[in-house]
Amino acid sequence: MKKTFAIGLLVFVALTIQAQEPFWLGADISGTTELEAKGKQLRNAKGEPRENTALMRELGLNAVRLRVWVNPVEHGNFCNKEDVVRMAMRAKDWGMALMIDFHYSDWWADPGQQNIPVQWKSMTYEEMKLALANHTREVLEAIKEAGVDVRWVQVGNETTHGFLWPVGRAEENMRQYAGLTDAGYQAVKAVYPKAFVIIHLDGGCDPKRYDFIFDGLKKYKARFDMIGLSVYPYWDVKANLTKSWQETIEKFTANINRMWTKYHKPLMVVEAGVEAKKPVEGKQIMSAIINASKNNTNGHCKGVFYWAPELEGHYPLGAFQDGKPTVIMDAFKD
Repeated sequence: MKKTFAIGLLVFVALTIQAQEPFWLGADISGTTELEAKGKQLRNAKGEPRENTALMRELGLNAVRLRVWVNPVEHGNFCNKEDVVRMAMRAKDWGMALMIDFHYSDWWADPGQQNIPVQWKSMTYEEMKLALANHTREVLEAIKEAGVDVRWVQVGNETTHGFLWPVGRAEENMRQYAGLTDAGYQAVKAVYPKAFVIIHLDGGCDPKRYDFIFDGLKKYKARFDMIGLSVYPYWDVKANLTKSWQETIEKFTANINRMWTKYHKPLMVVEAGVEAKKPVEGKQIMSAIINASKNNTNGHCKGVFYWAPELEGHYPLGAFQDGKPTVIMDAFKD
């Protein structure tokens, strides 16, 4: 009787904690210190000067995502360990939950490029696993020593075809991609045992790519806690994955519900964005993404992150104009 009561109490407590968890609304603001180094001053809609983390909080967000590059010495050392720690401390100061996104490259990693860091290029697979684990652990230990908690950690960024090509390219070396992923998982748990380890793919509306990667990880027993999706209606239409933003939203929410049934892991939209030069339509689309994620997934989707809202210029999907947020960002308050 006592054992049954204790088990029931634990279940009740777990459900209560889950029910109290907020729906996470975040942004990847990894470019903050680089903007500052270039003399860029961000302002709120009233024109008042703001530091980027503080501005995101003012806009209604409760979480921050920061990328990590291994040795970006040729790119100003932005997003290296020390730079990420500085930005992580700001997130803590503003009461923001923190996601760390390991790219496992010296610069950008995405479905089109997953370049091995220069210092790792001559390594064997086993040596690369050790290097990946050491890098993951060292960065997280530095963040922890700064007194900052980490709630989520991405082991790889948009690893639709694996990472660390060709060693961990999923199409040819799924077993090695899974082994590298699990090495990252173990390194995360050694520093932050309660952190959610996320595997993140692009094209959230396309179930085939998710089945390919997650069936492969499952086959080779790589561990993970959460599935991360990118949701970009703009890119989906250009890639002929969908014909409209409405179709993207319909398909990515269906994919979330399908994956919950198949893999029984919580999910998160870790990247999203809309066309900056169409702010009114953009707000409508972002509101639809947030509402669908929150209300049409039976609670399985835990949040939505906007990617680099403050970025202007060559990138079409920011959410700022002239250094100030457009109405797109109002979607997070609504």
